[in-house]
Parts: sequence; C-alpha cells; structure tokens
Amino acid sequence: MRVVLAEDTAILRDGLVALLTRRGHEVTAVPDGERLDREVTRLAADGTPPDVVVADIRMPPAFTDEGLRAAVVLRARYPGLPVLLFSQYVETRYVDALLSDDARGVGYLLKDRVLDVGEFAEALGRVAGGETVLDPEVVSQLMGRRDRHDGPAGLTAREREVLALMAQGRSNGGIARELYVSPKTVEKNVATIFQKLRIPHDAADHRRVLAVLRYLRE
Repeated sequence: MRVVLAEDTAILRDGLVALLTRRGHEVTAVPDGERLDREVTRLAADGTPPDVVVADIRMPPAFTDEGLRAAVVLRARYPGLPVLLFSQYVETRYVDALLSDDARGVGYLLKDRVLDVGEFAEALGRVAGGETVLDPEVVSQLMGRRDRHDGPAGLTAREREVLALMAQGRSNGGIARELYVSPKTVEKNVATIFQKLRIPHDAADHRRVLAVLRYLRE
C-alpha cells in the first residue's frame, strides 16, 4: 500500500515508517497537517494517490486539531480517501464531519490503547479496505455528547446503555454481565437497536459499528 503518514514526533514517526516499510508498504512521512495536504495533493496530481492516510490529530503549529482538520479537508476533496487518525487524545470536534457522509474507510485509534504491532497493521489494512475502525473510547465519548445534546433518537434508556457497551467492544455476554441481565435479554435489546436504527441484516460483522454511527447521526 501507499501510505502517507503525518506525525510530528520524530521517534514515533520513524518507528512507524520502519514498521510499515518492513511490512512491504511504501511510506511517505511528513511532520504537520499543511505538508500532509501538500503531499496527498501532489500524489493525487501524479495519478498515484495514497491508499491510506495516517494522521496524528495535534500537530504544529498550534498542537490543537491540525491533523484532524487536514483529514476532513482531504476527505472532502478526495471522497473515499481512507484516513486513520492515530492520536493520544479523543477529539470530538470535526469528527462528525469526518464520519457524516460516509464513514467507510475511516479509523480512529488511541495510541495508548494499541497494544501490539499486528493490531495496528490489521486496523490500517481494514481502513484501507473501506472498513470503519473506531476505538471504543472514541465512540463512547461521541455517544456521551450525543445523549447530552440531541435526545434519545427513539432508543430507550436501557437500549442506550446496551449501545454504549457495544461501542466499548463488549460482547453480548459481557453486556449481560455488566447490566445484570440474561444474554437473551441483551440479544433482544440488540435486535431492537438494529431495527430502530435501520441497520440492514447484510451488514455482517459491521452491524455494531454501524449502529453506533447511525445513532450519532440520528
């Protein structure tokens, strides 16, 4: 894959370049959002757009949300461009814009929660392949903001509890243990959530992620 990597920390940037290069990927690394924009634009103009962009969120000059804003701009300019945000922080500003039209090919992982190289490489490949990969903590914070500002979207309080635990990556059994209910009850709640949020049966393994994203947009 052709990867453009935006990361301001030199040691981490070099480490990621070495990691991805060893796995056979062609990597171009830049230290800030402005150069990320320029590099992706250059490659696209040459007819060789990247297969995936990996971007930190807080980069020079202000170390606020430069990488995230650059990703939003690039997704708008090149619809469907796969983008994986890789950050220490959960930043909800602009994430809605990144997910709003089409969440396929979007990822958001927290650096401290990626436990091994294989996990990161797998997530990168899934995002490049058009999947949505979101850290459960990111989704939970987005859902918390959604509940505070926008109401229940037709879900009961218990269904929202179940959906929040789904966002944390819990299985039906894990949700049942957390809520002190039977797995059968959780199955019914999950089925109702899918129905209310209009998640198609053919969504396969992505139904749980799609349910959370649909809830955030309702």
